[in-house]
Amino acid sequence: MARSTRSRTILGAIASTPERAHQLFRRRFPVVAVTGMTGVGKTQLADRLTRRGTDGGPAEVGSAVMERRTRRSRRLHGFRFLVVPGDNAATRLGALDEVFHDEPVDGVIHVVAHGHATPRRAGGTSGAASATREEQLAAELEDWTITAHRIASMAVRRDRPVWLVIAVTKADLFADDIDEAIRYYSPGSGTPFGDKVDELRALAGGARLSVDVLPVSSQGGSRNAALSEKQANALVDALATRLAQLSGHV
Repeated sequence: MARSTRSRTILGAIASTPERAHQLFRRRFPVVAVTGMTGVGKTQLADRLTRRGTDGGPAEVGSAVMERRTRRSRRLHGFRFLVVPGDNAATRLGALDEVFHDEPVDGVIHVVAHGHATPRRAGGTSGAASATREEQLAAELEDWTITAHRIASMAVRRDRPVWLVIAVTKADLFADDIDEAIRYYSPGSGTPFGDKVDELRALAGGARLSVDVLPVSSQGGSRNAALSEKQANALVDALATRLAQLSGHV
């Protein structure tokens, strides 16, 4: 009888090992969705966070597939980033369902650009695309509405709080107005975007969703840049530090 009990204990421990290993790995390398409309610089930001080099050439605007990046530290901690396509296509909606419903992520970086997203050409056209800043801000708001509903739905199903970082990219394009840009995206600000963030917190439950708003720049260092390379790197490092804090790595 004792042998039988001991055998069941050993078998139970073996059976639970893969799940425990998965939970440990998930704590050390949480999954983060990187969302936002086309042209805000999601892939560039993920590349900077994972320390990937770039060729310095113009970035391709818009990806039709979900991209994956991994950040590793010397302490065997890091993040797995899932960059959701920004184009409003079936692949994007499928990716949103995957990261918020099928296999819910641990956190979200929602990328905005304060109306400075790179415009995307309409299908079948050539030449440079154009859009006013007001049009870009309106498009950001529309995109956020789609994503926010999915974040709220995920948050209410979770047994622990979900964190959200709104990353205001391309800060080098509005270096003198960074504080105003942060205020525009912050909850409680009374701005169109801030009101939408307040609605999300009400839907998800304020205690179940933490919200940070941080500036970031993937560019800097050229002679004409408004931000130096050191300043741009400091913004990315501050974002990475906050991600580590939110994930319990520090």
